[in-house]
Amino acid sequence: MYGPSRQFTEQYRKLGVSSAVMEADPHKLIALLLSGACERIRLAEACLERGDLARKGKAIGEACAIIGHLDGSLDHEAGGEIAGNLSSLYDYVVRRLTESNLHNDSEAMRESLALLEEIESAWSAVRPGVAGATA
Repeated sequence: MYGPSRQFTEQYRKLGVSSAVMEADPHKLIALLLSGACERIRLAEACLERGDLARKGKAIGEACAIIGHLDGSLDHEAGGEIAGNLSSLYDYVVRRLTESNLHNDSEAMRESLALLEEIESAWSAVRPGVAGATA
């Protein structure tokens, strides 16, 4: 009874994500990546609490892949020191997530999540074209 409904729900979810990505400007794409990484870390922590270590590992792997994409999208020439600092921070978060996966360390997950949420918050506060605008 629920099989087809779940299939349609999953297709709708994937379509919604695809639509959001297709319609997003570069600023929004970064916001989506940050949000996705945070979501997967939260999932990993919940899986650890439930004892679902396989799904925890998968979620951490997905978060690390997203962070790798964020790091790869940095423009070091235009971003200078800020891009370098972000790259170092992304590297640190990936290391902490890897440690959390190896040692089932929820504290390392929470630390990584807090760092990414701070970046996400700062990124959301900066909108393209707003710097020169008057209120």
